[in-house]
Amino acid sequence: AMPVNFRFVIEGMEEAGSLGLENLLEEEKHRFFSDVDYIVISDNLWLSNKKPALTYGSRGNACFSVECGSKDLHSGTFGGIIHEPLTDLIALLDSLVDPTGHIQIPGIYDSVAALTEEERKLYESIEFDLEEHKNNSGVKKFLFGTKNDSTCVLKRSSSVIDGVSPGLPIGGQSRSMMMINMAKAEILFQGVLVSPLRGSCFVAASGKFTTEHNLREVVTYPYNLIDFYRTTQQHLSNLAKLVFGADPDFIRDGSTIPVARMFQTVMQKSVMMLPIGSADDGEHSQNEKIRRHNYIEGTKLFAAFFLEISKLH
Repeated sequence: AMPVNFRFVIEGMEEAGSLGLENLLEEEKHRFFSDVDYIVISDNLWLSNKKPALTYGSRGNACFSVECGSKDLHSGTFGGIIHEPLTDLIALLDSLVDPTGHIQIPGIYDSVAALTEEERKLYESIEFDLEEHKNNSGVKKFLFGTKNDSTCVLKRSSSVIDGVSPGLPIGGQSRSMMMINMAKAEILFQGVLVSPLRGSCFVAASGKFTTEHNLREVVTYPYNLIDFYRTTQQHLSNLAKLVFGADPDFIRDGSTIPVARMFQTVMQKSVMMLPIGSADDGEHSQNEKIRRHNYIEGTKLFAAFFLEISKLH
């Protein structure tokens, strides 16, 4: 017989905001989930191709959409006599970060928790090979040349331009004579609190635009943080070493996993994130994979964990 009982939550809407899941959890927390003691999520990667990791936190994010202009105009007729929205948009995007990746929106770092001495010690022991990471990503140079700087930034705030699109394409007509008078960008801020960010973004955008524009908040998710010194995390650490032969890195994942915070807040249960994928798995890419070794050893890790959990009760 299995040493523990399971409740599975399978949903396919994570990339669309997990619509309806929070309401379902509220409805079922005293019924379907009433006797649940632990929640385990395996939805992230190690920092290394070979060394295991345990995730004790993940970034939140806030995504804003900036749109300007109402329709495309002919460059020969209107070029030089109007303010061009795409020029405004490029100026705004160019002002978001400096060449070192530092976000330049005033006050944005005021809401970001400082790195604690405990975390700094954790990062010092992390096995993060910059050359391996370059090979995995196909990138020749990172913003930072040291392991500690890169891992610290990976877990703190960043600004990402998620996409820029011109106006609607005109079927069958060459765009060579058209001046793009409609532009849209989605800007993703990770690892910051949303409330102060919202006001900062509106002020920053308003100061850059000479054309009419619309800045709206597309989606926001809170960060998640787990006490990495609690008993279950230490059990996981010992088991990961037993299965994979190395002490795991304790990491704060650079991705956002909204359901982790959702489960923790609504259910008031212990949430653990247990990754078994290696850094080169190419998550969300066309050729996403999992190594055979990680899959097989990962099943052993889960089996050992379930057995260990059963002994705590």
